[in-house]
Amino acid sequence: MIKLEKQITLSRRAFLVGMAGAAVTFGFAPVQGTAREPGPNPFEPTIWYSLDRDGIVTVNIVRAEMGQHIGTAIARVLADELEVDWSNVRILLVDTDPKWGYMQTGGSKSVWVDFPVYSRAGAAGRIALIDAGARLLGVSSSQCVARRGAVSTEGQSITYGEIVRRGRPAREFTSEQLAKLPIKPASERRLIGQKSDALDVPAKINGTARYGIDAAVEGMVYARPKIPPTRYGSAVRAVDDSAAKRIKGYLTSIVLEDPSNTVPGWVVVCATSYPAAIRAADLVKVDWAAGDAAKVSEQDILDYGATQIAAPDGGALVVDDHEVDSAFRAAASTLERTYTTSSVLHAQLEPVNALAFEKDGRFEIHTGSQAQSTILPVLARALDLAQDRIVLRSYLLGGAFGRRLNTDYAVPAALAAKALGKPVKLVLTRQDDMRFDSFRSPSIQKLRLAFDARGKVAAMEHHASAGWPTSVYVPPANMPKAPDGNPFDPFAIDGADHWYSVGAQRVRALENDLANRAFRPGYLRAVGPGWTNWAVETFMDEAARMAGADAVAFRAGLLDGAGRNAGSTPNAVGGAKRQAAVLKRVAEKAGWGAVMPMDTGFGVATTFGQARSMPTWVACVARVRVDRSNGAVFVEKLTIVVDAGTLVHPDGALAQVEGSVLWGLSMALHEGTEIDKGEVKDTNFDSYTPLRINDVPDLDIEFIDSTEAPVGLGEPGTTVVAPAIGNAIFAATGIRLRHLPIRPAAVLAALASQK
Repeated sequence: MIKLEKQITLSRRAFLVGMAGAAVTFGFAPVQGTAREPGPNPFEPTIWYSLDRDGIVTVNIVRAEMGQHIGTAIARVLADELEVDWSNVRILLVDTDPKWGYMQTGGSKSVWVDFPVYSRAGAAGRIALIDAGARLLGVSSSQCVARRGAVSTEGQSITYGEIVRRGRPAREFTSEQLAKLPIKPASERRLIGQKSDALDVPAKINGTARYGIDAAVEGMVYARPKIPPTRYGSAVRAVDDSAAKRIKGYLTSIVLEDPSNTVPGWVVVCATSYPAAIRAADLVKVDWAAGDAAKVSEQDILDYGATQIAAPDGGALVVDDHEVDSAFRAAASTLERTYTTSSVLHAQLEPVNALAFEKDGRFEIHTGSQAQSTILPVLARALDLAQDRIVLRSYLLGGAFGRRLNTDYAVPAALAAKALGKPVKLVLTRQDDMRFDSFRSPSIQKLRLAFDARGKVAAMEHHASAGWPTSVYVPPANMPKAPDGNPFDPFAIDGADHWYSVGAQRVRALENDLANRAFRPGYLRAVGPGWTNWAVETFMDEAARMAGADAVAFRAGLLDGAGRNAGSTPNAVGGAKRQAAVLKRVAEKAGWGAVMPMDTGFGVATTFGQARSMPTWVACVARVRVDRSNGAVFVEKLTIVVDAGTLVHPDGALAQVEGSVLWGLSMALHEGTEIDKGEVKDTNFDSYTPLRINDVPDLDIEFIDSTEAPVGLGEPGTTVVAPAIGNAIFAATGIRLRHLPIRPAAVLAALASQK
C-alpha cells in the first residue's frame, strides 16, 4: 500500500549505539507506519550510519538519487549534529530490506521527513562519542566538546577514529530521552545552510557512477518489449517471429503471463545483444486483441470529466463549508471559469530498464526506483513468490520526475527472467518508453467565486476531475478519506485547498475513472498542484480584474492568515502570511507596476507548492512578450521568491528551483501530448518538444532566510510558472487562455477573436 502524507516518527524502541566489526554503527529502531509493521524480524541497530577506525562516516541513504543530491542533503543534516568534517563523510544508497522502513522518494518530502530522524541520530552519536572520548581522556564528559570529528578538553583531544579503535561507545536512549536531546540551534550549525560540494558529483564526472542502465551480470540476455495497443485489456492472439530469426543473436519471443496485471498483452523479445533485440523486435509481428481503451481519445476524457463536474453528486468533498450554497444565492456577482490541461509525458533522459535474475533462491531486480516498497508486493504477485524472496538493488536514476515511482518496468524483466531461466536485462527504447509511460492525466476544473454587495469575496468552489495515480496501487478502502467519508487521492487535488481566505469554501475531487481505465495515470513532478494551481492562480487573476483590483494587492488581501489559513507547527508556521510575504517580495523584486513595451506584460502567481501539511511558499513574476504575427510567446524573465524554511544544501536548493521552474515553463508552452485511440500521440522528441536551451529566460531566484522546518524543493517551482505566464499574456495582449500548454495556434485564435 502506498504511503501518503505521513511523516516518519520514531519508534518507542530505544536508539542504540554499538560496535559492529571495525566500525561503530548508529541507528534507530524501525519507524512506525512503515511498509511492513515491526514483527518477528530481528532489530538491527545499524541502519543510519557507521563510523570506521579512520573516522570515516558512511551515511545510509534510503532515498533515490536522481540528480537532486538528496544524499548530500541528508548527510549534511547528520554530519552537522555528529560534528564531523565534511571531507570524512560518504554516502551509500541501500538496497531493499524491511529494516529501512518505507522506501519512497517523491512529493518533495525527503528532507522534510528525514531531517528529524538524521539530526537526532547525529546528536545521539555525538553524545555517545563524547562519553567514550571522555573516559579515554580521563575526564568528565561535561568537560568535553565535539568538533570536526574529535572530542576535546583543555589541552588534549582524541579523534573519533581513535575512539573507535580504542574504546567501546555504548549507550541507549529511550524515546523520551531522544525527544530531549540538545539539538543544535540554527546559530551553531556548521554545515547546514553552508555551501559545500555535493558528494555524488565526482563519480558522475569521472564515469564511475552506476545507473540502472549500466547494470550487468554474467550470462545475461537482452530484451526489448513489444508494447500492446492499450495499457489494459490487450491479449496476444498470435506471434510471428519468422523474420526476426534472420537477426544474428535473436533468441526467442516470450508472451508474458502476468498475474499482477501490470503488463497484460506484453511480448518480450530476447537476444544476445541489445542492438539485436531492437532489430528483432521491429521484425516480430504480434496479433493483439486490443482492450476497450482503443477507442478512447483525450477529448473523451475531458468530456467525461465535464460530465462528472456537472453532476451535483459524486467525488469527495475535501473542503465543504456549510455556507457555500447560501453565499452564492446571496451573491451580488459571481465568476465562473473552466480550465483544462493536456496529458504530459515524463520523457526522462534514461529510458526505463531493469535487470532481473534468480540467485540462491531469491529474485534480484537491479534498477533505479523511486518507490521500492510499493513495487515489491506487485513483484511478489507477478512472480508468485514471498515478498522476502525479492530484493531491489539500488542504482542512480538518470532522470525520473515521478516516472520511477511506478517501477512497473521491473515486472516484465522479472517475468521474462523467470520464463527464460536466466538473467534478463530489459531496456526500453525512447519510443517504447513514451508509449509505456505512466503519464500525467489530462484534467478539467471548474471554479466559481461569489462577491457580496461590498465587493468582498464571500465563497469559492473548486471542482477537479483527473485520473488518480494512487488508484493504481491503493484500493478505495485504503485511500485517505475526505470529511464527507469519501476516498480521494491527495495527488490529484492538492493545491485546490489553498491558503486564500475566501469566505465559505468547497473543494471537490473527482476521479476520472475513464482515464484510470484507459491508461495508468502517473506521478509527474508536482502531480495535482501542476494543474490545480494553474486553475487557482489564473482564476485569481480573473477575479482581480473583475473586482477592478491590482493582481498582487488582490491576492495579498486574501492571504490574511485567518481561520484555517493561520498555519500550524511544525511545518506551516505563519501560514498564509508567509505566502503573502513571498508575493510582496517578488513584486518588489520584479518591479511590478512598471510601464511595459507594447505586447509585453507582467504576470504574477503564488502557490504553496505541494500539500498544506508541507507548504513551500513560492511566488513568481513572469515578463512575457507576444508576437502577434505568429502567436509565439517569449518569456523574457522569471523572478522567483521561495520560502522553504531551513535550506540544508543551498546549492542543491537553487538547482532544484531552477530545474522545477524551467520544467514549469516547458509544460506551460512546449510540453503536452494527447491520447489518440488509447495511446499517446507523441513517441519521440521530433514531435514531443520540451524546452530547448535557446528558450531559457533570465532567472532571478531568491530564498527567504528562515530557520523554520525545512520543506520540499523538488516540485513547488513547477506549480507557479504556468499561471504567471498565462496572466502575463493577458496583461500584454488582453487575451485569456485557459488551457495548457499554450500553443501559438491558440494565441492566434484568441487574438483573432478580439477583432
